[in-house]
Amino acid sequence: MTTKALSALMLAMALALPLAAQVQTEVPPIVPNAKPAKVERIKIHGTALEGNLEGNAVDRDVLVFLPPSYAKQKSRRYPVVYALHGYSIGAEQWSKEIHVPQTIEGAFANGAQEFIVVLPDSKTVHNGSMYSSSVTTGDFENYIARDVVAYIDAHYRTIPKRTSRGLVGHSMGGYGATRIGMKHADVFGSLYIMSPCCLSPRQAGPANAEMEKTLEAVKTAEDSAKLGFGPRAQLAAAAAWSPNPKNPPLYLDLARKNGEVQPDVLAKWAANSPLAFLDQYVGNLRRYRAISIDVGDKDGLRVDSGKLHEVLDKYGIANSFELYQGNHTSAVAVRFQNHVMPFFSKNLCFGKDCK
Repeated sequence: MTTKALSALMLAMALALPLAAQVQTEVPPIVPNAKPAKVERIKIHGTALEGNLEGNAVDRDVLVFLPPSYAKQKSRRYPVVYALHGYSIGAEQWSKEIHVPQTIEGAFANGAQEFIVVLPDSKTVHNGSMYSSSVTTGDFENYIARDVVAYIDAHYRTIPKRTSRGLVGHSMGGYGATRIGMKHADVFGSLYIMSPCCLSPRQAGPANAEMEKTLEAVKTAEDSAKLGFGPRAQLAAAAAWSPNPKNPPLYLDLARKNGEVQPDVLAKWAANSPLAFLDQYVGNLRRYRAISIDVGDKDGLRVDSGKLHEVLDKYGIANSFELYQGNHTSAVAVRFQNHVMPFFSKNLCFGKDCK
């Protein structure tokens, strides 16, 4: 493994994703008399993704869940929650793992105020963008924070204010919610961070000649698709955090070369680690009306999740932290219905005086 933190992500996800593409998650009971939400499958052009060296799609799939009242109350405007999926899955697969629209409908039936939920897709050649800014993968950070938000505001009846926008993500998406949330407090007003990966600066692990040889043999997207979870995740991280436009065909630098650690690459990876750069964004984080973090007690990512909570506490930034019973993926649907949705119902601005 290249790094300790990435190894934790790999272990947690490998346990959750043994061979099947679809993990099994606990499904909350259907709420009686829940009204249906409308699902729209659209594409949103990513100006921020244009010219990316991997050739990742610039017109991206997005799922939009409109609340039950949207079609009838034509003059009503709604807050929006943007929900980011994890590594190795896209928006469509995550929608099945968190069981939307059922969990959205259930939350509304249980008393949550109605809002729009948006699931953008961030899969790439190596199976995940890390929601980062890279000439290799494309600038997915600004795709989410700028392109997607602008499109939704232009095409749906939203309340186009930061206090009426929420951001949530799980695993890689939890990293994305942390990273984007810190840097774009002018866009979002509330954050919910679920089992975030990749929070700590990386350190080089022991040399692994076989792994290095495997990665060096990858030349095409088809080669990448044949890799196991761990090697492919290393390529995804390198493409996002150590891009190199002068190093075709993958346009990235790995943390080891010819068996030797590359300190400049590890420095770049550390520069993309939220626990390393959080101190620069304390002012932004203070702007949030609410921040919540949760993680399963059997999740390998629980330690860094706790550290994130501790750093926020150190700076006096209001946040909540919950260690619940479960592994990396087991409870995401239940958490989404019974915790994420009510959190945004409580903390988003729904009125005419949103600032």
